[in-house]
Amino acid sequence: MIFPMNAPMFDLLVLSITEKQDAYGYQLSQVIKQVSNTKDSTLYPVLKRLQEQGFLTVYDQSYQGRNRRYYRITESGRRQYRMLSEEWGSYRDAVDQIVKSGGMADE
Repeated sequence: MIFPMNAPMFDLLVLSITEKQDAYGYQLSQVIKQVSNTKDSTLYPVLKRLQEQGFLTVYDQSYQGRNRRYYRITESGRRQYRMLSEEWGSYRDAVDQIVKSGGMADE
C-alpha cells in the first residue's frame, strides 16, 4: 500500500480484529499486512501500548508444544474501538467527498 499507517489506524485495526475474537501476534500481523507493508516488529510496540492503556489484556496458551500470547480486547478497548471506528467513518467520508468532487463546493 502506498498510504502510510499511523498510530490511530494501527489501534483501529488491532482493536477491530480483537473485537471479533482473541488473536495472537503473528495472526494480527498477517491480517494487518493485507493493507500495509509494515514489518512484524512494528506491531509489538502497538500491542504493548494498547495493553498499557487498558485496551487489551494478554494471556498465554500452549499450541503444538509452543506458547502463544493471545490478545483480548477489554470493555475500555471496545469503547475505544467504537470511537475510532466512528472517526474513521467520518474521515473516510470526507476523503471520498474530496476525491469525488475535487473539494469544490457547487456554485
